[in-house]
Amino acid sequence: MVPELLAWTSSLSDDRLLVREDLLGSAAHVTMLKNVGLLEAGDAQKLRGALFAMFDEAAAGTLVVPDGEEDIHMAIEARLTRDLGHVGKRLHTARSRNDQVALALRLHVRDQAARTLSEVTGLCADLAARAEQSIDIILPAYTHRQRAQPVSAGFLVSAWAMQLLRAGDALASAIDRTNQSPLGSGACSGTSLPIDRNVVASLLDFPTITANALDTIGDRDFTIDWAYAGARVLLALSRLATDVVDFTTSEFAFLRIGDAIAAGSSMMPQKKNPDVFELVRGKTARGVGNLSSMLTLVKGLPSGYARDLQDDRVAVLDTGPLVRGAVRAVRAGIVHLSFNAEACVAAVSDGSTQATDVAEALVRKGVPFREAYKATGQVVHLARERKIPLVKVTLDEARAIHEAFDQGVLAVLDPRVAVAAKKSAGGTAPERVREQVAIIRQKASELSRNAEKIATLESLKKRIEAAAI
Repeated sequence: MVPELLAWTSSLSDDRLLVREDLLGSAAHVTMLKNVGLLEAGDAQKLRGALFAMFDEAAAGTLVVPDGEEDIHMAIEARLTRDLGHVGKRLHTARSRNDQVALALRLHVRDQAARTLSEVTGLCADLAARAEQSIDIILPAYTHRQRAQPVSAGFLVSAWAMQLLRAGDALASAIDRTNQSPLGSGACSGTSLPIDRNVVASLLDFPTITANALDTIGDRDFTIDWAYAGARVLLALSRLATDVVDFTTSEFAFLRIGDAIAAGSSMMPQKKNPDVFELVRGKTARGVGNLSSMLTLVKGLPSGYARDLQDDRVAVLDTGPLVRGAVRAVRAGIVHLSFNAEACVAAVSDGSTQATDVAEALVRKGVPFREAYKATGQVVHLARERKIPLVKVTLDEARAIHEAFDQGVLAVLDPRVAVAAKKSAGGTAPERVREQVAIIRQKASELSRNAEKIATLESLKKRIEAAAI
């Protein structure tokens, strides 16, 4: 090919990050070829030994992959042919770059998704601990970005964790959908050679093989699932980050940010900026972009393989480091945040956010809800007309509006009383928050075990090494 076009069409600069996955896939392929009689034992030993040597170089960061090849797969084969001569030319028996690339991508996505899931569950465990510590701190919850009702700070932190657990479910689903071996699909229709696809699948710890070769070599749905799961994690982190950014401002002052993570201003010496959390929110754009890239890349492609799919590399390879970096930043940063308990409770101490609790207290006395709602609204209006906090309305003034008002009803204007009363399932009462913390820990533990089941690249190497040839 014309050198300028070869340089432009090459994916080598991107897919160098797939080198270990490709080496493992090739080693498993060699083992299978020997088992079915397509390779002699001596040739198989030479090939597998050379592949493992390159794997060790890659792990140590010393592997040199020269430019000039279309991709990492051809670069590896070129080196083997250079080092082993005629033996190196036997490696590509019964496979195509189409199924070879699909295998390397699946190994990469599975490994990266498992590692990311482990990080996410670690953050969820951290949040569960913080939620448990913050149960007795009271602050306002917001709807429409306006103060709504008083809640426990532990309830807020639990909400952060719940979002991340759902993102963890998406990661677990991405792992499951990736976990099929594509090797043996060939260029598009399989091969006439007597291969055994299940041998490769077993060596690489895939529970099953893909079912249709034509679909397999053009399938990038698993990369879309991966990019989607990564975006879900980042979106959850971005919402957490926005709460932190807002609550550390002087306008809210619900959170204090420690000097260890606060960023200063080049001009304003008084500033303590939450740059870490702003950057987490900002990097979410890249994660969503990776998903958008994958969705539009496959739109309208015909069945089978098309070279367009080479452009999956950027999104696929970027997602893991991007997401884990953001998770680690939040884990490191949240340790240096502390709730300002006085400012938090002061924001709900005028009674206005407890108006619904007053109406519900009337309902508990037998007043129909719409009647209770109207009576409470009249009390709120009275407080506004007199320019006093709702909590300062006297019992006589309230009874003049509706006879059902008594001291017990007005007692719920205390935010602590209001929070303690929210005992419905999923509510903010202390006992309900403790239940939520337990749910977070249990779910995080289950997802963590899912991640631990996935074999690392290093353990796969040992498995293949132990296979007889």
